[in-house]
Amino acid sequence: MEEKLIRGKIIADEIISELREEVNSLKEKSGKVPGLAVVLIGEDPASKVYVNSKEKMANSLGYHSVKIVLPIDATQEAVLAVVDELNNDPAIHGILVQSPPPPQIDEEQIILNINPKKDVDGFHPSNVGLVFTGAKDGFPPCTPWGCLELLKRSKVETKGKHAVIVGRSNIVGKPMASLMIQKGVDSTVTICHSRTADLGAEIRRADIVIAAVGIPEFITGDMVSEGTVVIDVGINRVDDESRPRGYRLCGDVDFDSVAPKAALITPVPGGVGPMTIAMLMSNTLLAFKRIENIG
Repeated sequence: MEEKLIRGKIIADEIISELREEVNSLKEKSGKVPGLAVVLIGEDPASKVYVNSKEKMANSLGYHSVKIVLPIDATQEAVLAVVDELNNDPAIHGILVQSPPPPQIDEEQIILNINPKKDVDGFHPSNVGLVFTGAKDGFPPCTPWGCLELLKRSKVETKGKHAVIVGRSNIVGKPMASLMIQKGVDSTVTICHSRTADLGAEIRRADIVIAAVGIPEFITGDMVSEGTVVIDVGINRVDDESRPRGYRLCGDVDFDSVAPKAALITPVPGGVGPMTIAMLMSNTLLAFKRIENIG
């Protein structure tokens, strides 16, 4: 089974090592480093973990790292003021506001107000459009881009292959489809979701399955053909009294029934998750090079 696993942590570490080497080289040439600002509204425990991990990684790469924590009752105007300040800060090249924000915050409006050249999450409509059209100056969303890197670095053939994406979110499903059809990747793509008629039949036609539907262990072994490559984006917390914490983490794929049939498969945790942060750091370095016109 071990030989079937796509270890995202190992691949993410390779990417981080490459980024560190490039950052050090650019710093020697220019005296400048990439700057990443992360804005957290409130003290949600899961969001704090994500933000802290991003800050830690940025610091480890030698980035100029800024973390801004606003109170949970922060107003829309207060958040927009912070975004505007960061847009105009020459030391900051990448901005992200941790999602999801509290209910009084209009997240879409926040995204629209981030300078697209600093939108390292890749959520601004300008970047969505650039990525969709195959332009080289957009920022791909970090999780789909991480999935594509997993496939590339695992030497999975994508040209002419049928990729079935289960999930239609703006964060993963739709941009994933966009990346898979680009020239150089050259897959034929089907987008499915929880309401697709005879979902199993669609998935069984796939050479590559990318699961991002947000339902624990939704895709089972009977839905997957022999030799399929399976990328499981989902990370779900499921109650499990046998575990010390009272829960376990699982993906959108029923690993135990799917893995025996898969050619390659990502585990959860340790698969796609580490790639998301690695690609965020990569986008930040890319933003730095574009804004500073170096590299």
